[in-house]
Amino acid sequence: MAVRRLLCSHIMRAVALVTAALALLPAPAAALSGAEPAPPLPRPAPPRSLLDGPGTKVWAARSTPDLPDDLSALSWLVADADTGEVLAARNAHRQLPPASTLKTLFAVTVLPHLDPRTRHTATDKDLAGLGEGSSLVGVAPGLTYRVADLWRGVFLMSGNDAVHVLAAMNGGVETTVRQMQAKALDLGAQDTHVVTPDGYDEPGQVSSAYDLAVFGRAGLRDPDFVRYCSTAEADFPGDDGSSYPIANTNRLLTGADGVGRYPGLIGVKNGYTTNAGYTLIAAARHDGRTLLVTVMNPQSSGGQAVYEEARELLDWGFDAAGGVRPVGSLLPPSATRPAVAGPTGPDPQDLGAGKAGGGRAGDAAWPILAGTGSAVLVSGALATGVLVTVRRRNRKQAGGDAPA
Repeated sequence: MAVRRLLCSHIMRAVALVTAALALLPAPAAALSGAEPAPPLPRPAPPRSLLDGPGTKVWAARSTPDLPDDLSALSWLVADADTGEVLAARNAHRQLPPASTLKTLFAVTVLPHLDPRTRHTATDKDLAGLGEGSSLVGVAPGLTYRVADLWRGVFLMSGNDAVHVLAAMNGGVETTVRQMQAKALDLGAQDTHVVTPDGYDEPGQVSSAYDLAVFGRAGLRDPDFVRYCSTAEADFPGDDGSSYPIANTNRLLTGADGVGRYPGLIGVKNGYTTNAGYTLIAAARHDGRTLLVTVMNPQSSGGQAVYEEARELLDWGFDAAGGVRPVGSLLPPSATRPAVAGPTGPDPQDLGAGKAGGGRAGDAAWPILAGTGSAVLVSGALATGVLVTVRRRNRKQAGGDAPA
């Protein structure tokens, strides 16, 4: 009993000492004044991607091949279609008219909702609202088409008439436009404003090299999309049970007009309008690696420039495989994206190592912001860094495509 009384005494004394110590601490200001507790400090904004700014962006090692020096497109982008990593880009988020490359978003939005075996008889109402001079595959009111036929008309001939019939089957043009806009935002493509489902020039209708790459990557995940966009030739239904041949207008796929077919090309979508100029989404696969390139409005004359510049970017992407670090990501906002590199970024000596099968050990690399005729070193020492300079050179080329 004596031991228990002694223990209780020690406990009570300790409680008293703690209570006295707490009483000596200053009371919170809010409690003294009777005011509400101060709100928490605002959380810092998430880091921005290097792609958010203008100019050419590439994160290169010393052994990385130089970017082509004769690219004239107002914007372009090279990405790994499997991982979504952006390897290089110029003016990635610049809003420009997309022409028929917007049909990629149309397909990504509508393809999953229409059975390819369904048959539909086209009506005058279905075909209403086509822009003057639109590219057409030859859909005629009163004729019955399978959905698969119409999709081939969209991908091969960029047929706005086929787009409008499919949109009618999907609930109408207005419904389809709303769905396309929602799909774009869901994919993280925030530069796109949809006015028409076919990409025909309309005030306010814009997209970007970044967003087009997002749409192309989403399409490549759908086997039906891949089958349609990689088809070079097909037969399209005509009058009285007849058919006529149609050919894909993507010259990198068909090799038409002397452009030459690009090895391993999957396809995707090309476009042209007076306002947009020539636009292109192209994907190719080599040695288990799929690259995606978008090119918008080359300033070199002629319709072949968009294909030749896409070819050069694909060649660069495959040659540089593993030798560059991403400057951004095509993943939606909910996924992690690379932050802006700065002086406190990774040790430059580690950037050349890359992942397995990637860069070369010992290569120094720095993120580079390269502009036309000049370049800015973002991190690392100028004396030992790699300075990337992108120059423009106009080229005379001929050729043309039908409007979107």
